Amino acid sequence: MDHTIALIKKSHDGDKEAREQLVEENVGLVWCVVKRFYGRGTDAEDLFQIGSIGLLKAIDKFDLSYDVKFSTYAVPMISGEIKRFLRDDGMIKVSRSLKELSYKIFQTREALIAKLDREPTLEELAETMEVDKEEIVQAMEAGGEVESLYKPIHQKEGSEIRLVDKLEEKERKEDKILDHMLLKQLLESLDKEERQLIYLRYFADETQTQVGKKLGISQVQVSRMEKRIIENMRKLGTV
Repeated sequence: MDHTIALIKKSHDGDKEAREQLVEENVGLVWCVVKRFYGRGTDAEDLFQIGSIGLLKAIDKFDLSYDVKFSTYAVPMISGEIKRFLRDDGMIKVSRSLKELSYKIFQTREALIAKLDREPTLEELAETMEVDKEEIVQAMEAGGEVESLYKPIHQKEGSEIRLVDKLEEKERKEDKILDHMLLKQLLESLDKEERQLIYLRYFADETQTQVGKKLGISQVQVSRMEKRIIENMRKLGTV
């Protein structure tokens, strides 16, 4: 039985050590996904923690009857968990301030319309609320941007397409291009043995024990080398 599948089976049977070993052996996989989301305003360590949640979900939900490699199944789970975090966290941060200020703007605007019998100016809103004009404009613009992202832009055969869906599709295409560029840069920075290790672990989906046999070193040495490579990759900004 495949090493990874055997561990997943043990994990599903309640073996906590097998679950922890699966996490340990797939740390590099999580970092490979995390690097796609650099520059989004969130610390890489935080993204790694969120990605690890996705990895755990992949371990727990992986169907042993699937005719796919575990890594193939896990990557979308890890990526999806990070994307949900970035999307939801961003929406929460925006909406909290918007709900407060936008609601105050709405109330003030309604009161001024009743009092003045006309639409109030920006200056009148700002003066009445004792808020800078820039803050009111930012709140109104941000509110419109958030709302418009989730409005349907096209409907076909009962399903709707939102602008945010198109943005995510574009993001996936850009990620693929970036992946190829970063992978080329990374491989050029490794020596022959390191390249072989990365290929066997992340492309041939072999275990650390299997890699150790092919390289003539122990599983512990493979683990240490892999960790060192991943750490160097992080320093280079490629993982």
